[in-house]
Amino acid sequence: MVHAHGITRIDTGFFRDDFDAAWLIVEDGRAAFVDTGINASLPRLLGALEANGLGVDAVDWVIPTHVHLDHAGGAGQLMRRLPKARLVIHPRGAPHMIDPAKLIAGASAVYGEDEVRRTYGEIVPVPADRVVEAVDGYTVDLAGRALLCLDTPGHARHHLCVWDLRSRSFFTGDTFGLSYREFDTARGAFILPTTTPSQFDPVELRASIDRLCGFEPEAMLLTHYGRVTDVPRLADDLRDQIDAMVAIARAHAAAPDRHARTMAALADLHVTRARAHGVAMAPETIRERLAMDIELNAQGLSIWVDRVGS
Repeated sequence: MVHAHGITRIDTGFFRDDFDAAWLIVEDGRAAFVDTGINASLPRLLGALEANGLGVDAVDWVIPTHVHLDHAGGAGQLMRRLPKARLVIHPRGAPHMIDPAKLIAGASAVYGEDEVRRTYGEIVPVPADRVVEAVDGYTVDLAGRALLCLDTPGHARHHLCVWDLRSRSFFTGDTFGLSYREFDTARGAFILPTTTPSQFDPVELRASIDRLCGFEPEAMLLTHYGRVTDVPRLADDLRDQIDAMVAIARAHAAAPDRHARTMAALADLHVTRARAHGVAMAPETIRERLAMDIELNAQGLSIWVDRVGS
C-alpha cells in the first residue's frame, strides 16, 4: 500500500495477511527499508522496489527497528541482494546481526528449534563493515531526507524507532504496540501493547511512548500493522493496558498454573476492551485472532515478574 511522502507499506506475508509490515521509503531515487520480515518476505520487498521503478542498487539503508526475527529475520539475506546498502541497527542489536547464533538460540528457546528452522529459514550474518550502530539521536541521510533514530527500550533493550520529519511519522516497530486493521471501528484503531519475551519493562515502555508522543506525530507506522493516527488516544490506551497487564502478571505470579491464568486474564482484558471499542467479532473470534500475541505476552510478563518480583 502506497502512502504519501514516498512511503510504501509492504505486507511481508509472515504468519497471515495484514499482520507483519516492512516499510519502503523513497526519496529522490534512493531508498531505505525499515524492518524486513523474514527470508520468505524478500520477493515482496524486492517487488515493492520494482513497483517504485527502482533496482536493488537504489537502496542505501536497511533499518530493522530491533532484532526479533519478524522484524529482522530476513535482513541478512536481503543485504546480500542490495550491493550498496548499509544496515542501521541499535548498538545492542548489532552483534546479533553480525553473528546471529545467539539470536537463533533465543528464538529457539521461545518457539522451539524446529519451528524456527521451518518458519524463518537460514538466518545469515551481515558483514561487520556494512553495519552501522545507531546510538540515540543518530541521523540516517536518505538523499537529504533525515531519518532520526531514537533509543526506545521497553519492548526490548535493542529497540529503536525512526522519526521521519517529512511525514511527521514514527516507524515504531513494537514500541507503540499492535493494531490490526480488522479491529478498526467507527471509533478508529484498536491497539494493545506487546510484552513478548524477554526484555519487557513497563517503566521503560511507558517512557518510550511518552518520548514518541513528545514529537506530536501525525501518524505511527507500526510493523503490526500499518499506519494509525489519533496518536494521543492510542497512547493513553497503551498506558492503561500496560498497567492492567502488569497487574495481571503480579496477581498470578505465585500461582502454580500462572501461565494459563495469565493468558486467560489477558484474553478477557483484550476482549472486554475490543467489545467496548465497538469490535463486532464474537469473543471467541477475538481470542483466536489474538491467540499468538496473548501467548507471547503472557510469557514476557512472567519473565518480567520473575525478574522484579511480585
